[in-house]
Amino acid sequence: MPDLLVSLYSTELADLRQKAGDVGVSIRPALPPELHLIVSWVREQFSENWASEVTVAFSRQPVACLIAVDGGKLLGFACYDTTARGFFGPTGVDPEARGRGIGLALFSACLQAMKTLGHAYAFIGDAGPVDFYAKTAGAIVIPAPDKGIYEGMLRSTPK
Repeated sequence: MPDLLVSLYSTELADLRQKAGDVGVSIRPALPPELHLIVSWVREQFSENWASEVTVAFSRQPVACLIAVDGGKLLGFACYDTTARGFFGPTGVDPEARGRGIGLALFSACLQAMKTLGHAYAFIGDAGPVDFYAKTAGAIVIPAPDKGIYEGMLRSTPK
């Protein structure tokens, strides 16, 4: 999967923010006391590798992990500045909560946080849904002959 680049000064981000709108759940930064709950949830729902990246997100100040919560239940997460500065991801939504715009809202909120912190661009490493990112944020594929930062990375078995 390719790496993508998103301009955080693109007019498409204002459109993205409007599309993300109110999804009916709370999108907020994770709190340090929630680390163990969120890391465990990500490990169970997705992978050990993503759980490791979430742990790194909690070491940032401010915490670089946003979560989607509804009625005290964790429905999704999105991180930035974990594998490398300026990188968006990982991100995931509970399979039972997909299709409600939660992923879009988390993505939009992360890009806004990155812009506020002074990033001009966001990288999406090893992007899965390339068309989604291109359509929603104007992301473009970074032409590179190799897999970039994730080349040769040890990976856990996906869930």
